[in-house]
Parts: sequence; structure tokens; C-alpha cells
Amino acid sequence: MPVEAQVIEKEKVTLSISGMTCAACSTRVEKGLQKMNGVLDAHVNLANEKATVFFDDQKIGTEQLIDQVVKTGYKAEVFVTRDPEIEKAEKEKQYKQQREAFFIGAVISLPFLVQMIGDFTNNMNLMMPGWVQFILATIVQFTIGWRFIRGAYNALRGRSANMDVLVAMGTLSAYLYSTFLLFQKGETGYYFEASVVIITLIILGKLLEERAKGRTSEALKKLMGMQAKVAHVLKDGVVHEVPVEEVQSGDHLVVKSGEKIPVDGQVIEGRTTVDESMLTGESLPVTKETGDTVIGATVNLHGSITMEATKVGKETALAQIIQMVDEAQGSKAPIQSIADKISAVFVPIVIGIALLTFVITFLVVGFTPALISAVAVLVIACPCALGLATPTAIMVGTGKGAEVGVLIKDSAHLQTMRAIDTIILDKTGTITKGRPEVTVVRPINVTEDAFIRMIASVEQSSEHPLGAAIVRHASDKGIPLVRVHDFEALPGLGVKGTIDNQVISIGNEKFMQQQGVDIGRFAKDLITLEEKGNTVIIVAQAHRLIGYFAVADTVKETSAQAVSEMKARGIDVIMMTGDNEHTARAIAHEVGIATVLAGVLPEHKANEVERLKGDGKKVAMVGDGINDAPALAAADVGIAIGTGTDIAMEAADITLMRGDLLSISDSIQLSDATIRKIKQNLGWAFGYNVILIPVAALGFLSPILAGAAMALSSVSVVVNTLFLNRWKPRHDQVA
Repeated sequence: MPVEAQVIEKEKVTLSISGMTCAACSTRVEKGLQKMNGVLDAHVNLANEKATVFFDDQKIGTEQLIDQVVKTGYKAEVFVTRDPEIEKAEKEKQYKQQREAFFIGAVISLPFLVQMIGDFTNNMNLMMPGWVQFILATIVQFTIGWRFIRGAYNALRGRSANMDVLVAMGTLSAYLYSTFLLFQKGETGYYFEASVVIITLIILGKLLEERAKGRTSEALKKLMGMQAKVAHVLKDGVVHEVPVEEVQSGDHLVVKSGEKIPVDGQVIEGRTTVDESMLTGESLPVTKETGDTVIGATVNLHGSITMEATKVGKETALAQIIQMVDEAQGSKAPIQSIADKISAVFVPIVIGIALLTFVITFLVVGFTPALISAVAVLVIACPCALGLATPTAIMVGTGKGAEVGVLIKDSAHLQTMRAIDTIILDKTGTITKGRPEVTVVRPINVTEDAFIRMIASVEQSSEHPLGAAIVRHASDKGIPLVRVHDFEALPGLGVKGTIDNQVISIGNEKFMQQQGVDIGRFAKDLITLEEKGNTVIIVAQAHRLIGYFAVADTVKETSAQAVSEMKARGIDVIMMTGDNEHTARAIAHEVGIATVLAGVLPEHKANEVERLKGDGKKVAMVGDGINDAPALAAADVGIAIGTGTDIAMEAADITLMRGDLLSISDSIQLSDATIRKIKQNLGWAFGYNVILIPVAALGFLSPILAGAAMALSSVSVVVNTLFLNRWKPRHDQVA
């Protein structure tokens, strides 16, 4: 008896992880989660200290995931988005605690540094008594340095090894050996200063790193800070000020001049201009009047309006943008796998190298030099920089993308974008403005007004831009519409409906052929109109031709420049449309596209994408309509025009909020800049360890210098990443 396959209920949770200090930590947590029965996927981000877990809620729950993280040696809780001000205050508190710990270490380190000068100059007057060194070192080792011992214990208890293990082993080795010399032999030549100064330098490095890391998520914080705090709700003729969280869908809101629009909605009274630059990047204000859509967090500039809330809370455009950016920043780019593989075995290998260094040096030179070299190896090799190299760059890169109106769903697609060699562009709403106007009306054996009333009545139920154009045309001419029965939309062909018991068919030539409509004697006129860039729509009543009309959609001002920039990068640009060959080629010629796929039905668009991928091409698909969604999903990178439909945006990997094709070039440039920064960071992190571990093993690097170098390595990676904040898209003007 066949067993029916069960549908897996895929759930997602984001956990806040505390206690991670290096790449080995994040790798350990990630592997611990991934091996659990019921976990479908998990990835851990060291930079933002979050774990994203996809799991089957029929097999496992959130509490079990948290327990697993705790068993691994770290703390975890379900991540909850908080007010940016509260988040900032908490981060500031943690930073102050870190700073206080550093000041304690710095004050205690000062006499040790003076003593080191005395040691170099043979000035014994600068040397501290052994018991004083012991007391000072004990304070540092077991107060501000306790975090490393505790972290090492938790890691080892969870059967892993991380930065804390290396630091604890290194500093405790120097401290315990010096304590042994003091109490057993009373000798000079202690190494208390090594443990004290190393701990202080590492805390300084973490302090600088935290401050720099905080700046990597500035774009997300800026987005969160854009949300309106209050709304003015109109109830029973009285305006009440309420927190924006209390606004419900359907509420009527009053928005005065200069105020932020609280939530997404529709204008029901008044006229104004709105600054939508935070959403689209466009600096010019947009006129809004009755019936127009307004977006939460945009600024009402000049007039007072009354609006109806349609999307509130997590449904608003800004909330979805924040969620998309947050998820992208927490996602893992494929290039990260290099660091993951190395960090998984890095710490055990370093411990092995340190032990080998100790044994060989002990046999050749003696115990003390062996201990010093082994400690230097342990301290220099902490894989902090390795764990920060990729996620910090992803956080800054995706944030910069949001600032210029390029929303990236996943960092993998940010990486893929730079490898794209073929871009397919939809025509209507992508290359063109998507707001076509009626240019020609040619009725046959019927008056023009009756003809317009007939087709506009059928098209009023359609969501297609061409149908909207004829409805607007009827409205402009003051022609009333009639009721239509049995409306049906046929994707890629047209629409039909029944008026006065007569079936009215409206669509392209292919649709008319299916209906058996003869258009032979008008074919030449149709071709002439199409060659001028018009889309011709044919109308039949009961399989009899009763006229046709032409609609023209103007090309976006920047489309030609965008195509030129893509071609300059060696990218093949293809236009794919359901429109006819003549119209498609006229538009393609205007923007400089040579390859045109015309008359492609919606269900075949994805097939064209797959065909190109099968030829070894890296394909990006750009579109804005519902019928583009399958092709967007099939492409290596699906790019939705943000002015289009929610379905297209949901299917896409990248959304261009400006609706401007130059944003494609922006996304490619951003991909280049981000991946270049990741490679620089990984190069620095790998090179640093490859060069300095042998130097430390050979005894040419003191533990204190090793501690300073280790502390600065992770700081340098984060600071290098922050230069990405200076990135701005560049465009070549087309003559």
C-alpha cells in the first residue's frame, strides 16, 4: 500500500546568539543546529550574532533549538525586533562595560610596560617585586580575563574549541608558569606581563571591533528610524493621536503638511505632494490626490490629506523592506564557505601547531623559550578576522543597496549578480513606463463612442496596463460604461466578456485567429501602426471584426543609457515580450537592443530563461508583471521593478524600488564592490595567519606583540569593510 508523502510544514525562526567570539564559534553553533532531526537548514552570522533556522515544526520546536545552542556553550533567545533607540541604548551599555574592562586592564598594564622598558635597558629600579606582579596579574586574569576562561570552558564542554580556548590557554600558561616560579623557586624572569598585556590588548581589539561592527548595520538602523511614531486617526469627526502600532486597516487618518505618512494607504480626500525619496531614491516630489496610493514613512510636503489605512504593521512597504534587508544581512554568501571549512578545523590545528612548537623548541632550546613560542602561536592565531570577513561586507553591501533603492533578498544573489552575462528585459513597465496612452481608435461599422464604451466596459475588469489605458481614455471622454457578464482574461492573448448577449473579444492577432476573425483587408494598416511603436488591439463581436485601436507606451528616459551600460560590460541584452514583432522591434531599436523575443506567452517566458541557462548562460530576468513571476523565479537572478506587482517582487531575488533600469547597473556595481571587499578581507585574514603563525613558532614574535597583532587583525578587517560605505553608483552619460 503506497504511503502518501507528508507535506513538511517549514517554519523559520531567528535566534539571537550571545557569547560567540570567532568563526569557530559560529561554525560550531551552525553545525550543532544543522545536525538536529527536523532542522532543514541553519546559518549563523557572527557579525550580527544571529542564527536563522528553517525547521519542520512537526519534528522540532524553538525551545529545542535554543537548548542545542546552550549545549554548544552559548546563550540564545528568539530574536525580537526592538525600537532602534532601545537597541542603541543596550549596545551603548555593553560598549561602556567593555570600555571599563579595558581601562582596568590598561591601568594595571602600565607598570608592566614600564617594567618591560627597565628589562630592555637593564634598569632594575623599574622592576616590580614578584608578589606585586602576581597580585596585579591575578586581578586581570580572573576579573576582566574571566570571560575568556568561562568561554573556553563552555566551548570545551560543548566539545569545540574557539578563540577563548586559545586566549585562555595562552594567558593561563604564562600566568601559571610565572606563579610556579614565584612560589616554588622565588626566581626572577616572570611572564606575568604577557598574560596581563595580552588580555588588555585583546579587549581593546574587541572594543574597537564592536564600535566598527555597529557601523556596518547603520543602513538598517536608518530604515527603522524612518518609521512614523504616531498617527492622527479620524473617528466620529474627532482626530485622536495614537501610536502608529495601534492603527488598524480601514482606519481613516489625517496627515498634515510636513508630517510622515504613518502607514500604507489610499488618499480619500485632499491633494498634496509627497517626498518618496526614502523609498525610491527619486528626489522629485510626487503629486497625490484622491484614489492614489501613499506609502508609510514618506513625507507629506504641501497639503493636508485624509487617507484610509490599507496596510499596517508588518504589511507596510517599509516593514517589508526592513525585513528583506535584515534577512539579506543575515544570509550567507557562497564565498563564505571557504572561511567556514577552514574555521571548522582551524583552532584544533593551531593547538596542534602550538604543542609541536613547544616540544621541538623545548628539545632544542629549553622550557622557557618553548613556552613563550607556544603562547605566541596560540595568541596570534585566533580566527576572529576570518569570521568577520564576509558577513560584515554583506551587511554593509546590502545596506548600501537599500539606500540606493536596490533591495537584495539574499546575499547569494548579490554574489551571483556580478557573474551575469545575459539580461532579459520585459517591455511594458520595464523598458517602457507602463502607462500607455490610446493613440488611434478605428471603429468599423459602429460609432466611435459606442466602440469605446464597449471595449472599455470589458477592459474595466482587467489588470493589464493596455486595458487601463482604454478605460482612462473612456473616462477622459466622459463615456459611461455598462455592465459586463462572463468576463475572462486569457494571458498572452486578450480578454472577453458578454454585453447584451453578445460576446466581445479584445486582443492580439493570435487571439483573433483562434476566434476565426478575418482581419485581412486591415492587415497593412495594423503593420504600419506597429512599426511606429504602437501596440494594436483588435476587437471582435460574435467573431466579426468591429474595429481596432492603437496604444503607445513611452520609453523610460534612462532605458537607453542603462542598456548601453550593460552592453559595455559585455552583457547580452535581450527584450522578451508578449507584444507583436513590429512593436517590439520598434521599442528595442529605440533603446539599442538587437535581440528581440516577441509574441512570447507568459507560460513560455520561463522556458526561454531555461533555454538560455541550458546554453551555459548566467541569466538575469527583469520584469514587473504577474506574468513575469515564473521567469523571475527560473532565472539565476530574478529582478523585479519595484513599481510593479507584489507577486513579481515576491518571486524576485532583487527589487529595484526606483523602477529605473539604471538600478540594474547599480546592483552589478554593488556586487563587484562587495565581493571585492570580501576577497580583500579573506586575503588579509588568511595571509595574516599564514605569515605570522610560522614567525611565532620560530620564536621571532613575543606573546605581547602577538596579542597586539591578533587584536588589530579583526579591527582592520571591519575597518576595511567600512570603506564600502563610501560606495556610490557611477553612470556614463549616453550622447
